[in-house]
Amino acid sequence: MEKPGVVEQVDLTPTLALGLGLPISQNSVGRVIPGVLEESSLRDQLRFLHLNGHQLSCLLKDSTPNYEKEAGFEQFRVAEKAHGSWMKLYLEGNTSEVLSNMGKKVLKQYLDALASMSSALGKQLGKYDMYSMIAGMVFVFQLLLVLLLAMPEALSGAAAVDLPVLSSLLSLPFYLLCLLLSSVHVLVCTSAESSCYFCSLSWGLVFVAVVFSSAMFCILISMVTRRLPQGTKIHGKSPLRGSGSEWSLSELDVLLLAGTVGHTLSLAASSFVEEEHQTWYFLLSTLCLAIFQDVCRKYFREQSGSRDEEELILPSKDGHPSAHPKAEMYSEKWLALATPPFTLLCCRLLRSLNQTGVQWAHLPDVGHWLNSSEHKVVISLLAAFCLVLIYFLVQRRCSWVSKVALALGLLGVYSYRAAVGNVLFPWQHSGRTPSKGTVEARFVYVFVLGILFTGTKDLLRSQIITADAKLKSRGLWEIYSGLVLLVTLLFRPHNMPVLCCCLLIQTLMAQFIWKKLHYDAAQTTIMHYWFGQAFFYFQGNSNNIGTVDISVGFIGLESYVEAPAIILTALNTYAGPVLWACHLVCYLSSARGRTPVSVGHGCYCLALLRSVPAAAYIVLVTVLRYHLFIWSVFSPKLLYESMHLLLTAGICLFFNTMEQSQSAGTS
Repeated sequence: MEKPGVVEQVDLTPTLALGLGLPISQNSVGRVIPGVLEESSLRDQLRFLHLNGHQLSCLLKDSTPNYEKEAGFEQFRVAEKAHGSWMKLYLEGNTSEVLSNMGKKVLKQYLDALASMSSALGKQLGKYDMYSMIAGMVFVFQLLLVLLLAMPEALSGAAAVDLPVLSSLLSLPFYLLCLLLSSVHVLVCTSAESSCYFCSLSWGLVFVAVVFSSAMFCILISMVTRRLPQGTKIHGKSPLRGSGSEWSLSELDVLLLAGTVGHTLSLAASSFVEEEHQTWYFLLSTLCLAIFQDVCRKYFREQSGSRDEEELILPSKDGHPSAHPKAEMYSEKWLALATPPFTLLCCRLLRSLNQTGVQWAHLPDVGHWLNSSEHKVVISLLAAFCLVLIYFLVQRRCSWVSKVALALGLLGVYSYRAAVGNVLFPWQHSGRTPSKGTVEARFVYVFVLGILFTGTKDLLRSQIITADAKLKSRGLWEIYSGLVLLVTLLFRPHNMPVLCCCLLIQTLMAQFIWKKLHYDAAQTTIMHYWFGQAFFYFQGNSNNIGTVDISVGFIGLESYVEAPAIILTALNTYAGPVLWACHLVCYLSSARGRTPVSVGHGCYCLALLRSVPAAAYIVLVTVLRYHLFIWSVFSPKLLYESMHLLLTAGICLFFNTMEQSQSAGTS
């Protein structure tokens, strides 16, 4: 009835290694479990303990400057000398009781030394730079609170947020906070026992960080006072409740909010982080069913409606009532009803294309079957079909120059894949040795830059020369087309169906769902965000760094060049979220009946959707910093979240700045 002993998980590594006759891992901080060695002879027990002690002492030397002063290191040296004396008596053939007692004493000395060194290493390697971590969390949550407090103004009819920057910088609390934070920084850095990242920065960067944090704190206080009833009276603005617009949530709104919040909460569990793709697949399937319910409710309930309502539902392309409203209503009704099931079918097929995650990653998938050398003809035909479909889905809103460039660029993509040996030309000999495809890839880059330049030119013309909404819409779409062409080049041939399904779902949803059901900017933004997250995993990505395809950073390059490699790798990894975010801006800027501030509303919602999970996950990682899977599961996910947040911030800043400059130009 004795109480069972406690075994640390880190102790399993040296115990299993010694039991299997393998060397102990160099960075292992565990100690061998004594109970496992009881059946071994005293000599073998001492040998195992000495091997474990030698490994821990070497690790202690590498990680601790003053390792000689550690009690465990001194105990190990004493035990090592006693072990040598015992071995001398053992080899001399001494079999007296003195040898046995001396061996037990050496055994106890080894165990005490191992326990002390393991504890010291655990404390040393378990130390975190809490000052820098807390400072980073303060910056993140200050920005998040600004976004949350700006919600009423950002989602208003003007979509303009008035940040009291100048008044905050000229206030007395701002300077007092600067002095306080500077004093705290000096106090922490002068009394810190170990190195600190924030303390290693130059005083110029520290001063900028202190000024930024102090200004953000003053801005937050000012915004909070505005939201209070007394604050609104002081600033001369009416309270929010007097605006007459009360928020009411529909069933779809509840689903979108509950799904987004539920996904954020699920990140606290390592299993949900490893299998996050299952969460998004479930949410996307549920969203398609909810949309299908809305479509059925709209079309079957409105059959008995008036003729005017039918004309509002189904206008012709030129904006006038169609001569055959019933025929058009019949066809568009069934196309709208077929869109959600078709989306579900595409998502189910894409799930089988790339197995991701941890639990089922070892299972064969369609992608492995296509990439085998026996099926090169199949993947060649599939790639050719996908390139043709991509052209017809993208070219419809481009200028004729961009259409020609897009067609030649897609031909260059196929030529590049044929050059590197992924696909076959009909006239290609089987004995041809594959090349790097540098010339073909650079040929595609020329057309990508040409399309992006044409779109940027139209965008600038719509802002500077003439306020033409159609010209602006075409410029945005051509920028989107250039990104699609670049992603097509970066994607491997077996992943081209992912891009085709992405473009096809975007086209169908925009034509028959979002426009016809009159979803607002916030609902459309959350749907785009969900689709982008799901397509991130449809590509074969996961929350493991090992799934990042770094070979795309060398496409079109003779050697490694840092800046292009980073851009190409990031775009290939986050192609799904980036394309869906860009399509969101294109849709909101071109949809009829949209308010001029729809793009601003969409960018704000997208920024909020990325900021809340990232901020919550930073807190979770900080709280779970001693978790067993902190480095294998949670830390890689933090890198993915940070990079995704950076890309989203860049997209939102670019399009929001463009929208603000156009609004200023038209006014």
